[in-house]
Order: sequence, then C-alpha cells, then structure tokens
Amino acid sequence: MSSIKIESLDHEGRGVAHCAGKAVFVEGALPGEIVDYSVFKKKPKVEFANISKLIRESPHRATPKCAYFGICGGCSMQHLDAASQVAAKQRVLEDALWHIGRVKPGVILPAIHGPYWEYRHRARLSVRYVEKKKKLLVGFNEKRTRYVTDMDSCKVLPRRISQLIPSLKALIGGFSIKSRLPQVEIAVGEDADLLVFRILEALNDADEAALREFSIRHSIRIFLQPKGVDSIYPFHPAESGPLHYALPEFGISMPFQPSDFTQVNFAINRALVRRAISLLRPSHHDRIADLFCGLGNFTLPIAKSGAQVVGIEGSASLVRRAQENAAKNGIKNANFIEADLFRMDAQRFDALGRFDKMLIDPPRAGAAEVVEAIGKNPPSRIVYVSCDPATLARDANTLVNSKGYDLQAAGAVNMFPHTSHVESIALFTLPEVP
Repeated sequence: MSSIKIESLDHEGRGVAHCAGKAVFVEGALPGEIVDYSVFKKKPKVEFANISKLIRESPHRATPKCAYFGICGGCSMQHLDAASQVAAKQRVLEDALWHIGRVKPGVILPAIHGPYWEYRHRARLSVRYVEKKKKLLVGFNEKRTRYVTDMDSCKVLPRRISQLIPSLKALIGGFSIKSRLPQVEIAVGEDADLLVFRILEALNDADEAALREFSIRHSIRIFLQPKGVDSIYPFHPAESGPLHYALPEFGISMPFQPSDFTQVNFAINRALVRRAISLLRPSHHDRIADLFCGLGNFTLPIAKSGAQVVGIEGSASLVRRAQENAAKNGIKNANFIEADLFRMDAQRFDALGRFDKMLIDPPRAGAAEVVEAIGKNPPSRIVYVSCDPATLARDANTLVNSKGYDLQAAGAVNMFPHTSHVESIALFTLPEVP
C-alpha cells in the first residue's frame, strides 16, 4: 500500500495519477485528493486500483445518495458534486477534440444539464436466480462483473419504478421459470409505464395470472419477449397502444414502442432539441437532411420551421414509425428514406440531392462514411449530436481538415448524470465566400 496524489479524471470517471513511470487509475478518487491505494490489476504501463484510505479529500467530493453506489455498475460519479461532473465531461469533450481530432471549437457552449435524480426513463435490469441461496436478484450488474447487484431501489429511476423493485423481485421469484428470465426492460412514457419481460420459456397459467394481477395492481403495462426484439408483444393489457414523449415547445407528441430507441432523459432531450434547432437555424426556404433520424426526434421539430426535411435512417421499422409520427403531428414537409448510412459514399450522397443544412445524430460508431461522402455542393451548416467524444473528434477532423468546415462551437450534454457517459453537440459551418 502506498500514497499518491490524483491529477485528473479519465473518461470513465476514475482518478488518474502517475507513479514510477506508470499511470495509476484509482476507482472513486478525485483530482487533488491524496489517497492510499491497493492495486487489483497490473499491466506493463498501467495499474488499476481502489482507495484503501482517503488522506486528503477534494472539496468537490459529495456524499452518494444511493446505498448501492460503489457496488452497482450503473453510476460511477455520485461521489462528485453535480457542477464538477458537468465540468469534467466538458473537459473530456475538449480533450478528445484536440488530442484525437486536432481541432478546437471557436466557442465552448454552456453545458446542457438538468435533473440529476429520477431521470432515467429507459433501463435494462438484469435478473438472476441464485439457486444456492434460494434468492432472486433484480438490478444493474455490479461494477466490473456480470453479477447482479442485490438492490431494492434505484435513485436514478423514476421513484414509482424504483419502488416497484421489491415487488418485482417477489413476483419473478414466484414464477415457475424464475431461472429462465434474464432481464426486464423499463420504458417510461409521459403518462404510462411499461415493463418488457425477456422469457426463455413460456409462462404457465399461474405465472400469467400473477403477472396480470401485478399489472393491474401497479397500473403498469406488461410486454413479453420470447425471442429477439421483433418478438415483443403486449401481454396485459392485450391491446396496448404506444407510449409517447412530448416536445411541448414545438407542439409535438412522439409515440414510441418499447423496442424503439429514445433518449433516456426527457428533460435533457427537450433542451438538446432546442439547442440543435437554435444552432441549425432552419428556415422555410431550406432543404435539410436529418441523418440517423430514428423516430424523428429532430426531424419533426426542424419541419416546424417550414423547411423541407429529409430524415434518413437505416431501420425500416423506424422509418415507418417516423412517417406515422409525422402524420400524427400533422407534418407534411418531412419525408423519410431508408438507407444504410454506414455504406454512404460520394455517389450515394450526391444522389440524395443538395442539402442547405444537415443534422447528424449517429450511434457511438459515429458518421465517418457520411462526412467522407460530403463532396460537391456541401451543406453550409452541420449540427452534429454525439454520444461518443472520440468518434465526434475523428469526424470533426475530417470535416475541418479535409472538407473545409470551421468548428464554430461545441458543448457537453449531461444526458446521464452520475455516469461517465458524455453526450455533446457541435456546430460546423463553411466559411462565407466574400
């Protein structure tokens, strides 16, 4: 055991220090702290450690609200105060843009942040029946393991869902297939809650009766998933319509099914859409592309400006859902195309016609093929919404250093408080011709 001074946080929220030529990553340590540490994993140039004793505490250290913090792998930063979490994520973004992309934004946008507790409207809880202990566990996986945290509540889930966990454990523990039910998906809408039970064997009559009674007693919709995501179907009520979330500033209601991708944090999503529209500056004479458009989370608000919007998405089912959502909201100036954006090239991009502006909201893999494909008649303004600073930085390098764009602005988005996950938004513009 030895002492060390923590210099910074890494992209996973661990304290970083250096000793004897090695980088040391210390779980739960904060910049400026002096700690005694014990190593649990060694590599030639790095070590991974836990705190054995906190000698000098950071003024930014906070008391975690959750009794399972440190065991549960769902949160990694509850020990850091809220403002410092946001500042740390902003640094991760800026570091990635410079060290990976060799670019710096002209303006650092104020970080988007909001509720820190009870924010998570989508989650996947693992389920495991421990035969030796005759005990059923429902929760997130423990840190660095595949074990399930033995938990009875969760501070980042909506309170009514958190309070359901003990009842959920009792329900599944009474099933005939309790060892063949590996997970429960949570989906929360504006006015309804839904659980999807992944079942590897069919429920018997007693299981179904108990599940129906649970649904009625807790006013929660129940879906079952016997195979892949396409097999999900409503169990009770048998006729169960979609959930929805609202974008009230734009007068939009967005229906979604339990298998559809939606942002987990409704409040932050509303602020993110507002920021994206503000940066994009759509107007009625624009033709705008929304790439990786999903359900139309950005497409429909852009269309409210009067612009002609083309949403492009690789999933046929999401394209259909986006078309339905446009119709439900009375939007006629948004069209949707199914296309694999990971196979985009200059010829395919040009075939889509010229776009005045573009919004890109890719998955973690980023949008390398899209930005490489931009050629003749490029959009003058690109808003890039990212869930991975590294792939944003890589694509920013292409846009700035190969395609001639300026990185006008970038900022962090705290979509997942108390985790190290960094979402962000960036604006790229072409220099105006004199």
